[in-house]
Amino acid sequence: MRLEVVVLPVSDVDRARDFYQGLGWRLDADLPVDEGFRVVQMTPPGSACSIIFGTDVTEATPGSVQGLQLVVPDIDAARAELAACGADVSEVFHDATGVFHHAGTQARVPGPAEDHKTYGSWLSFSDPDGNSWFVQEIITRLPGRETSVLAAYNSVSGLAAALRRAEAAHGKHEKETGQADPNWPDWYAQYMVAEQAGTELPA
Repeated sequence: MRLEVVVLPVSDVDRARDFYQGLGWRLDADLPVDEGFRVVQMTPPGSACSIIFGTDVTEATPGSVQGLQLVVPDIDAARAELAACGADVSEVFHDATGVFHHAGTQARVPGPAEDHKTYGSWLSFSDPDGNSWFVQEIITRLPGRETSVLAAYNSVSGLAAALRRAEAAHGKHEKETGQADPNWPDWYAQYMVAEQAGTELPA
């Protein structure tokens, strides 16, 4: 069983959508199903889990979700990127216990964990409603927790759609270079892996 979606309570759907899009999150769907019922799904770059918010999708109070967690390999680069995208992001910190972060801002020690010890460095930010996020730096995972960076697709149609996007991008690439690319399978693979990981796409 994989965690697929987290539902966020928000007061202004358009504002929340614009905020997360501003962070570079992918807009998967914006469905005004009928009057008074709207579903928006967005996914952080490289994440297999998405968020959903909208109108009449949860009875929770807007801003009441606390402690959602993102993971990055470079906490300083993540902070710079979030700040550049307009997020009101905290300074990098580590917890006084050296384990997990406390609730709120308790026991925060300024700066990253000593030597950027994996799992030890954090930052935080909130969306416009106050739903809070933590970002954790993981450089090397504990044994048994390694994850593949290779692309994975949950359906034949999902894979076919990814191939079509790679085909379109590769066609543009060939037009720009003015020559056919005999190594197109390698180019497709690089494009598809980068797209799913949320990293820079091949030129």
